[in-house]
Amino acid sequence: MSARSLRRHVTSGLMTGLVAALSFTVVLALVLILGDLIAKGASSLSWDFFTQNPVPAGQTGGGVANAIVGTGIVVGLAALIGLPIGIGTGLYLAEYGSGRLGWIVRFVADVLNGTPSIVIGIFAWTWLVRPMGRFSALAGAVALAALMVPMIARTSEEMVRLVPQSLREAALALGYPRWRTSLRIVARTALAGIVTGCLVGIARIAGETAPLLFTALGNLNFSTSVLLPMQTLSLQIFTYATGPFEEWHRLAWAAAIVLMGLVLLLGVAARWAIRQGHGAAR
Repeated sequence: MSARSLRRHVTSGLMTGLVAALSFTVVLALVLILGDLIAKGASSLSWDFFTQNPVPAGQTGGGVANAIVGTGIVVGLAALIGLPIGIGTGLYLAEYGSGRLGWIVRFVADVLNGTPSIVIGIFAWTWLVRPMGRFSALAGAVALAALMVPMIARTSEEMVRLVPQSLREAALALGYPRWRTSLRIVARTALAGIVTGCLVGIARIAGETAPLLFTALGNLNFSTSVLLPMQTLSLQIFTYATGPFEEWHRLAWAAAIVLMGLVLLLGVAARWAIRQGHGAAR
């Protein structure tokens, strides 16, 4: 073996080992976080925890049923607002966004992707909460949707760009108008990637707290009205973790397990969507 070949083998082995070590570090961090959550909060998980509302400060027991339902309502409403806008924007950028307007939209999306979530919360408070004269779940959903839209737009754009140009040309040759080709052929072909981006976007906003402090505010009572303050798991964790009672701290760890489980479930669903898309492509 020549010196050059030996150097290449050594360099390749070192880089492979470095990548493996970094990957192990990432997995180890996740395992340590999950292990810490389970060790401190698993004992508090019970049927009452999922079905009962919080009890008055200083008392034992109670649960986070209001926060679980509130998370579903706020995140679901944010998805209803943000997904159509994000997917439509991504489809436009991929199919028609080669001009100056497309460049501006991409620039704005990239800037919003890097904007701290608390800034979005202040923006939502200024334009929604203050004019309405009240905190509300609707304002919180709009703030979360604003965080989700640029991420989904850029992800959808990249997924649509992966669709072979030959499919577009075939549909146009058969007499399909361009808009119908984009919606019926291109979007359907890129559906698995778009769904994956949507699930990742939802997981991204599910654990947000800062925007909701300025919008949804939180509510220790059970509420399903989107025009009133509403509790979410992230707000419940913040309230309990910063409170003075040991019982609250115990419930905060348990609520963190539930929230982490929700995020992991969305992550698994995203991976499943990718596998289904690859299987369909074959």
